[in-house]
Amino acid sequence: MMFADKTYQQKMTKTIEIFTKELNSLRTGRANASMLDLIKVDVYGQKMPINQLGTITTPEPRTINIQIWDLNNVPLVDAAIKKSELGLNPQIDGQLVRLPIPDLSEERRTELKKIVKSTGEKCKVSIRNIRREANDELKKLLKSKTISEDDEKKFEKIIQEHTDNNIKIVDEKVSSKEIEIMKI
Repeated sequence: MMFADKTYQQKMTKTIEIFTKELNSLRTGRANASMLDLIKVDVYGQKMPINQLGTITTPEPRTINIQIWDLNNVPLVDAAIKKSELGLNPQIDGQLVRLPIPDLSEERRTELKKIVKSTGEKCKVSIRNIRREANDELKKLLKSKTISEDDEKKFEKIIQEHTDNNIKIVDEKVSSKEIEIMKI
């Protein structure tokens, strides 16, 4: 058995994907359908994302419209949005739910920047944990004489490169999200 560094690279990539999704779901001042991705609605005996209950559009920079397919689900979607941490006030017009996106206050901008930084840190910790997991596996393989010391050093170097590259990606995403928050 050889060391599968690709497995750890894939884990790191998946961590970045989850982080990116979390960043995109943050409410900045601009309407963005992915803001609703983390909201689940209790319908038909299960929790479902809003995009499986209706069509989401952004007709204007500060408005999200949700055309709910089943009229019975409108109050459930309304309640789920109100309970979420987005701080949005849905306006209901039949099966259409309008979400006006208010301007960001200076206080909310500062809060958002902290959330972005904190989310970025959590992602970096996850990436470092994956690195530790990989290095632990390398030590086990070396101890069981499955790989040589040279191989262990080579793979440690590869894993460290993956770690550095992914942490750099996280830092870039945090930076660009902070710039976006300041521009709004």
